[in-house]
Amino acid sequence: MMPKKAMVLAAGRGTRLMPFTQDQPKALVEVGGRTLLDHQLDRLQAVGVKQAVVNVHHFSDQVETHLAARSGVPSITVSDERDCLLETGGALVRAKALLGAGSFIVMNCDAIWDDVQTSPLIALANQFTKVEQPAVVLLLARKEHSLGLDTRGDFAMDDSGRLRRPAAGETVPFYYAGTQIMHPAWLEGEAERPFSANLLWNKALAEGQLYGVVLEGFWLHVGDPAALAAANTRLTEKHP
Repeated sequence: MMPKKAMVLAAGRGTRLMPFTQDQPKALVEVGGRTLLDHQLDRLQAVGVKQAVVNVHHFSDQVETHLAARSGVPSITVSDERDCLLETGGALVRAKALLGAGSFIVMNCDAIWDDVQTSPLIALANQFTKVEQPAVVLLLARKEHSLGLDTRGDFAMDDSGRLRRPAAGETVPFYYAGTQIMHPAWLEGEAERPFSANLLWNKALAEGQLYGVVLEGFWLHVGDPAALAAANTRLTEKHP
């Protein structure tokens, strides 16, 4: 079943995207004619997610004004981080009460996809329902089907879908593609503080409960001006 709630991480400063983030947040940078934030919210709408939490910090008033202009589903609640940017893990802890007791989707605002026949969110939800709980299921991108990153990779995956991190000096085939489904149990006992969601994944890894689903499409990581230009070129040429 598709989770009813999601969180879109939209509070980052976007310093690597300067000068495009000099007077606006990264979440409102446009790629392919839509803001990064709208790309994610529209994808949630397409699969029937009812409620979305969006965190704000950098240029927070602009993000809130933009969200207020949207209508329909998902309904949107703001998680305010004006006082402290909490990073990807701390943001989830602060939003815990808003996300509720069920599983939820988490999306980075700067990671979008192209060339998909069926929403990857459906594949994530299907895998999540199949595995033993509590679990975390990450969307993975094949390195050769990606734009905007050039590293040795984030994860390897076995035949059961379980993930592992690369050993020292090892190159692995997958990037984390910026979208996941998480059981709320992984937030239990975590204090509200700035920290990366990688720490939550490490807990799941230690229990054998971190899984992956491979994106059947092309992944665009819009992290810097070069990646933004390449993403705009790709989306404009393919979807004029």
